[in-house]
Amino acid sequence: MLKSLRQILLVGALALLGSQLALVQPASAHCQIPCGIYDDNARVQAMLEDAATVAKAVKMINELAGKTDPQSQNQSVRWIVNKEKHAQNIISTISDYFLTQRVKPDQEDYADRLVKHHTVILAAMKAKQNADATHADALKASIETLAQYYPEHEH
Repeated sequence: MLKSLRQILLVGALALLGSQLALVQPASAHCQIPCGIYDDNARVQAMLEDAATVAKAVKMINELAGKTDPQSQNQSVRWIVNKEKHAQNIISTISDYFLTQRVKPDQEDYADRLVKHHTVILAAMKAKQNADATHADALKASIETLAQYYPEHEH
């Protein structure tokens, strides 16, 4: 009897949830994420933060280079992993958000925008492959060129 009561309660809860979901109105938005939750400028700022992390990681990797004690090697590996992660975040943001939702073939300056966004991807790839500050600097600079397309604004 207890088992069947649980089943009745579960079915009732699922029915209630289903009726609530049926009342939800779909969002009408110009992108996959409803406007106002995320904005383009915030994504640019997040990429700049990722680029700053890449730059810091490069600095720390170089400071730890040549040290053979276990703590230094551990920290070096952690900085390398984080450098890779933050560079990949930038690649994903450009590929999955900007190139799929913001760079459109009908834009007058489409080719220029496409080149500038692709330049960020290439710079992030180089930053992943190297522990040289020039690549981290190039990554930051390439992201900064996109800011003109995505100014801060109020919703």
